[in-house]
Amino acid sequence: MRIITGKARGIRLETLEGLNTRPTAERAKEAVFSMLAFDIEGRRVLDLFAGSGQMGLEALSRGAVSAVMVDCARAAVEIIKKNTAKTRLEGAEIVCADSMNWLEGAAKKGLSFDIVFMDPPYAEKLLPRCLEKLLRGNLLKSTSLIVCESGAQEDLFCGDEALADRFDVIKSTRYGVAYVNILKVKSRNEE
Repeated sequence: MRIITGKARGIRLETLEGLNTRPTAERAKEAVFSMLAFDIEGRRVLDLFAGSGQMGLEALSRGAVSAVMVDCARAAVEIIKKNTAKTRLEGAEIVCADSMNWLEGAAKKGLSFDIVFMDPPYAEKLLPRCLEKLLRGNLLKSTSLIVCESGAQEDLFCGDEALADRFDVIKSTRYGVAYVNILKVKSRNEE
């Protein structure tokens, strides 16, 4: 696993050993960043369930102004710190916290993000809960893009039609066992 392009291009990143963390496949990451190509520079990024921090660090390498990388596993946070030091990229904020609790705290602080990466443990089906917290906490702008990775297409909204109606699915692709969806909040007059 490496940084694909930008200031830290080619730098190899460390990952956690074992099955607890499943890094986004390099092919999927490359496709996601190709789709986001002109939407990264100067943007504020949130990488929930960050694992190794590769998505947030890739965004920083490509010109994002900041990347908050959140993971609840201390071992993952240590890997993110190592990878951040290795890349020497500025603008990284590394947080060891439960993503759901962190989203609530971020809402109280009035934070908002231009790009959000979410790759939660597939079996826990957390994407709908995260999307709901992003909406209710006003953590998204009208132009924000949300990149969701899941083990099944139906895990994106888990049957919650009211939630699905709040988003436009800009792109939906499968890479191996992973489904990658890029979402945007519907404007009020579209709902």
